Amino acid sequence: MIQRISRKQKNLSFAEISDFCNELSMLIKSGITPSSAIDILLIDTKDNSAQIILKRMQEILHQGMPLSEAINDSKVFPPYVYSMIKMGEESGNLDVVLSSLSDYYEREYNLSEDIRSAVLYPLIMVTMMFMVILILVTKVMPIFGQVFAQLGTSLNSFSNTLLNIGQALNNWALFIAFILIILGILFVYSTQTTNGHKLFKKVSGNIRPFKQIYHDLAAARFAGTMSLAISSGMDTYNALNIVSQIVESKEIEESIKLCRKKILEGDSFPEAVEKTNIFSKLYNQMVLVGFRSGSMDQVLDQIADRYETAVARKISNTLSILEPTLVIFLSIVVGMILLAVILPLMGIMSTIG
Repeated sequence: MIQRISRKQKNLSFAEISDFCNELSMLIKSGITPSSAIDILLIDTKDNSAQIILKRMQEILHQGMPLSEAINDSKVFPPYVYSMIKMGEESGNLDVVLSSLSDYYEREYNLSEDIRSAVLYPLIMVTMMFMVILILVTKVMPIFGQVFAQLGTSLNSFSNTLLNIGQALNNWALFIAFILIILGILFVYSTQTTNGHKLFKKVSGNIRPFKQIYHDLAAARFAGTMSLAISSGMDTYNALNIVSQIVESKEIEESIKLCRKKILEGDSFPEAVEKTNIFSKLYNQMVLVGFRSGSMDQVLDQIADRYETAVARKISNTLSILEPTLVIFLSIVVGMILLAVILPLMGIMSTIG
């Protein structure tokens, strides 16, 4: 009886999967068996968590089981990796499949990092500006209010309103701190965990700009995984079944189901894809040309690259609008707060003069 690892392992990141597949591919290409390749990786690995995973895989491989079973039993790889490696073993193209998986997950990692950076920078900027405004309203304004009171004058109505807001914020300081902590936890949860990613996508997917970006991301993933599956020798119908498990988009998932149905009804892959509206008309035409020329895997890979480039461009365009808008708005707020202090002070100075 094969015993499983007692300690639950965390799923590997895109970067870790890419590195693992790349190293394993190079070793297998040089004629080393998967079992010996895992032995070599285990010797070179210093990380304790990685050693636990590799030792478990080593144990399974030494029992004569295939690499795909070792991958599946480790419970740290996505089902897609298991399916593709199993297909690579059956077709005799294991090194090619591993190399393609490395490229695929490296692309997934770069894309996820671009999105994370795009969200993180505006969030940090807004947080810093909010803290500046909070300090001005709760700490600076009360001091000036006391100074004006000692000078025998009073603040104008706008300044008094800000002063009252500052006092209210001071009274609710603990509650505000609690809210900020909750927001910080939600941010970490949404960016660092799988369930958090899904929740963030579900919530933001209803916002029009995000909805289009997520559609393009899903289309890029669909094209990239189909390219990898077809280049590894898998037929389009079975490839669609695997791809439907990893697209993370209900809309694309339904389109894939319809695509499989159309293929069963006798349509070719380009005809089925065109009827599901996964790609634009231009990309549908490219798929048709690739199908006729026998280079559909290459065409799909190009489509994936184009969609990813389009996503990066949309994110950049959104940031080019969002960043200056936030800066202008927050600068106006800070300026109004400063004016609320400076204008009464100028009035006093002119009276003294």
